[in-house]
Amino acid sequence: MNSPQQALARLTQRLPPERVRQDAAFNAAFESDGLTAFHQKPLAVVIPESTDEVIAAVRWCHDEAIPFVARGSGTSLSGGSLPVADGIVIALNRLNKILDLDPVNRTAVVQPGVVNIRVTEAASKHGLYFAPDPSSQTVCTIGGNVAFNSGGAHCLKYGMTSNHVMGIKAVLGNGDVVDWGSASTDAIGADFPGLFTGSEGLFGIATEITLRLLPKPEKFHTVLVGYRSLQAAGDAVSAVIESGLLPGAMEIMDALSIEAAEAAVACGYPKGCAAVLIVELEGPRERVEHETQQLSDVIARTDPFAQHVATTLAERLAIWKGRKCVFSAVGHISPDFLVQDGVVPRNRLGEALVRIQQISRDVGIRVANVFHAGDGNLHPMILYDGNVPGEFDKAEEVCSRIIKVCIEMGGSITGEHGVGMEKREFLPDMFDPATVDLFH
Repeated sequence: MNSPQQALARLTQRLPPERVRQDAAFNAAFESDGLTAFHQKPLAVVIPESTDEVIAAVRWCHDEAIPFVARGSGTSLSGGSLPVADGIVIALNRLNKILDLDPVNRTAVVQPGVVNIRVTEAASKHGLYFAPDPSSQTVCTIGGNVAFNSGGAHCLKYGMTSNHVMGIKAVLGNGDVVDWGSASTDAIGADFPGLFTGSEGLFGIATEITLRLLPKPEKFHTVLVGYRSLQAAGDAVSAVIESGLLPGAMEIMDALSIEAAEAAVACGYPKGCAAVLIVELEGPRERVEHETQQLSDVIARTDPFAQHVATTLAERLAIWKGRKCVFSAVGHISPDFLVQDGVVPRNRLGEALVRIQQISRDVGIRVANVFHAGDGNLHPMILYDGNVPGEFDKAEEVCSRIIKVCIEMGGSITGEHGVGMEKREFLPDMFDPATVDLFH
């Protein structure tokens, strides 16, 4: 039986030797993704610079029965790009070209290593942009967005990544290449791009992705509202939705999240709030101006503690800077944290927030809460100190209990972070055995 090292020697015959990295210091960066509680040393890291090199690496894995995991920037928060023992990582960051941008048909064809925000930057001169905007959009890659069906703050109005993927060229697990979908909005046949998007890398590696671009909104109206309790902020979300408004985004941050954001970027949120709600209307000028008064009337009935309307672009960006930075900013108030990603029906959001607070008190672990509130997507951050014996176990208990609350309320174990290694054990709680067998 050949050893892994003998197999790797054959890989360097198929690829330029410098594409295959085996040195421990370099590969340490690939041992985990954003969920550092899980880590695994890879056998090697392969860094292809073309689709042909991706195909060669995958075919070698198939021939040698070596497992592989594809990876971009490693911002996944569920252990979704964790290496497999005695397997390789195929790092796609050098496949970072925008191959085509068609402003007439409003499409872009990109490689998987293109950073999310770069698509909007390239499309901006044509008055277009790419709608999915994860908090990590300045570093996360389109390949990762496709793998996890990422959303972001504006997914309420515009949907997740799957709503903006029109075509995918992919390398399957045996090295075969498939070309699904098209640049047409009326593609014929099964929606294989939709099936592939969100498969967490388990169906293959996307090497070219055709994206739908949207016209930039003509006008924004961004409001920051402070509340005396988390439940009041959650109930305000229900009130906005019940009014018939469909904002571009609705986000909630609790006091701990606000504390972290202020420590990191001094975003100027109102002091003394138990929670803030960010609501952003966007679209044609006439429509936004009409909806502005409607939103104001709804907010006034929710007993706000404080309210600020952004009147300049700088003020709008300052409001969003606090929200966008919060995951990384938590490092200012805690040495370690886990991020959860459950979903509850949005009319039960206030109830879910109260349950999370109770779990936090029961276990004795602080929880900082951030939500894509409009679609009920919770992002509680469980704060702990890994140097204190037993604290990680407590943090895991909080995570588990929050996910079970989401299932009990008729929600989901994940909204956009994926199942990954972290939440596989909860699949049988959400699906019956026949469905889990179908997944396999």
